[in-house]
Amino acid sequence: MDKELIELAEHLGQALSGKGLKLAIAESCTGGGICQVVTEIAGSSQWFECGFVCYSNTSKIRMLGVKADTLKNFGAVSQEIATEMAQGALTKSKTDYAVSVTGIAGPDGGSAAKPVGTVFVALQNANKSVCYEKHFEGVRHEIRQQAIVFVLKALLDLVVADFSC
Repeated sequence: MDKELIELAEHLGQALSGKGLKLAIAESCTGGGICQVVTEIAGSSQWFECGFVCYSNTSKIRMLGVKADTLKNFGAVSQEIATEMAQGALTKSKTDYAVSVTGIAGPDGGSAAKPVGTVFVALQNANKSVCYEKHFEGVRHEIRQQAIVFVLKALLDLVVADFSC
């Protein structure tokens, strides 16, 4: 596994476990890749509660409580769905933090409005919700890897910022 990913996951784990906090992850386009990285870290069970890999719209609705109307109105790759996925993961897992990722990794599925490489990442805790729209480039594997790196960095930034003076 990539050294940068491991180091990011280790730092994230230290930040969460140092405060006794837990994380849940909801993934679509990364297909469990974020969960794979965090579980490479020995002792991650102290800070990583669970992951939801919800690739289909049906699973997003059933497992995370995403609204069918939101899917219909905005599509699976949208800020609205990423936000509902993160909220669902936070609520269902009863953790301190949740992150979600949904996007178009390609090679097909893109459009003029949402080209291949469009990824939405939502971060959620009890007090804050933030969503990012990112545009990554490359082939499917590269887009997914860039999304995983971004998620780990964004989570680490959020956790550290929440406890900075």
